[in-house]
This record gives sequence, C-alpha cells and structure tokens, in this order.
Amino acid sequence: MKKKILVLGGGISREREISLETAKNVCEQLKKKKYKVMLCEPDGNLVNKIKDFKPNIVFNALHGQFGEDGYVQTILESQKIKYTHSGVLASSIAMDKEISKKIFLKNKILTPKYIKFKFNENEKNYKKLIAKIKNKLKFPVVIKPINEGSSVHVYICTRKNLVQNIKKLIMYREILIEKFIPGREIQVAILGKKKLGAIELKPKRKFYDYEAKYNVNAKTKHLIPVAISKKNLNKVMNIAHKAHKIIGCMGVTRSDFKFYKDKFYLLEINTQPGMTKLSLVPEIAKYKGMEFIDLIE
Repeated sequence: MKKKILVLGGGISREREISLETAKNVCEQLKKKKYKVMLCEPDGNLVNKIKDFKPNIVFNALHGQFGEDGYVQTILESQKIKYTHSGVLASSIAMDKEISKKIFLKNKILTPKYIKFKFNENEKNYKKLIAKIKNKLKFPVVIKPINEGSSVHVYICTRKNLVQNIKKLIMYREILIEKFIPGREIQVAILGKKKLGAIELKPKRKFYDYEAKYNVNAKTKHLIPVAISKKNLNKVMNIAHKAHKIIGCMGVTRSDFKFYKDKFYLLEINTQPGMTKLSLVPEIAKYKGMEFIDLIE
C-alpha cells in the first residue's frame, strides 16, 4: 500500500507564493506515483489535520520564517511525525545568517566579512555606522535580514544609498551588513551524503535577488555544467558538503557561493530549496540524470 503524504505549503512568510508553487509541484508528482497526498496550510489546525489524516510522512515545502527556521519542525517532532529536510536545530542554525556564518568561520569556510546592525541601538547614529563600514568592510556592502530566505529584502549599497536602504529594513530588529563580493554566482546542491552538482547563474539584474530567482521575465541565465576547472568544481562541492555536514542538515540543501579571484565565498546554506519550475536543485538533478519524482522520493 502506498504511503500517505501530507505536503505542507503556503504559510505566512514573505515566500508564501513560492512555497505554494513548490507544494503543488510536489503534490502533482506524488499523485502520479499513486501516493495518497494532502496539501495542507500550516495554520492553527495543523495538529488536528495531522491527527485526522494520519500521514506516514510530512513533506515540508514551506519556505522562510516558521517553515524553514525550526518552528514547524518542532511541531512535527512534538507529534512524533516523520518529515523531510533538516531537523529543528539545523533548520534554526541555517536560517540564522549570523550563527551560520560563525560556524562557517570556525570551520575555516570562507564567508564575506560582516557586522551586525541593531535598530534600537544604532538607528540615529548613521555617521558612526558609515565610519565603521569604511574601517571594517569598505563599500559597497550588502544589507540583509538575519533570518529571511530567497534574497527577501537584500540590497547592495554604496555609501550614498546605504541609509535609505537600511530604513527599508526597519521592521527587523537587527540586520547583517556584509562586505560585497563581486564575481560569479555558483550554487551547489547536496542530497544526503551525495554531492549532487553545481550550477552558475548570470542574472540580468544587479544580483540573484527574489525577482531573478522566481520571475521568468528576469531572464536569469542558468549555466550547467559550470565552466570552471575540475579541481575548483570539486573544491566548491566539498565546501558545500562540509557546510551541510557541520550544520547537521538532512535531505537536500543548496549552498550559495560567490567565486572571486579563485576563492569561493559561502554566502548561506538553504535547508528548504525551492522545487518550482525555475528552481535550481531540480535543474541540477535533471542534468545528473535524476527525474523530479526521484529527487522528491
């Protein structure tokens, strides 16, 4: 008898629409293989829905806050239900860009230099902040929330537009200000213990932001195989595998890198990579001869 699978999609994060697209794609594929599937929103009735449906496993297709940060994983653990992707702690660490960076650095993984900016402490002292950036990072810099995914509210800033962009992030208590690394955008997929492969992105936009990721009109070029030496390809895949392992990830992850002056800088690791028609992990898997359904299973 085929398994009953509850697919979690939607949620309340800023990545809701992408999550729903991922969830629908996953449901469609699973139904073709005759699994009994239910698509479910992680609302206040989630525990009751789990009890009523009695799934063998939950496929977590949520993205962003509450789905990718250990929150929904805690609920599933409390119900003693098996689920896909990473567990509570790994999800929480990977989603927190500051904690994950500290772990990367401790394990000799190169990542862009950064400082943390707290709104309640620094809000009115932008001159001091600019001086600190000039001293520690140099312009341009990248500003981003500490715990969002999909490049939500990420801006590349010069000294001129820093303050106006920082003010756009005032809804967050604290943000990261990171040294901007130019160079090539390379992303690596890891599946369990397997180094699945890599892909290079050439966005028409300033960088691989939310629009470049999910809007077909953004015309981002996906280049596979990546035109780098075998030695460098192995190097970046080994770094991604190491990051996956030290964070304690399970299932599939996607690590985002900048390749500049023959060095790989790990920007972040994603524990819930998208499974939409423009998503990178299914594209990497397909290039390696793995069908979408095999990736899901």
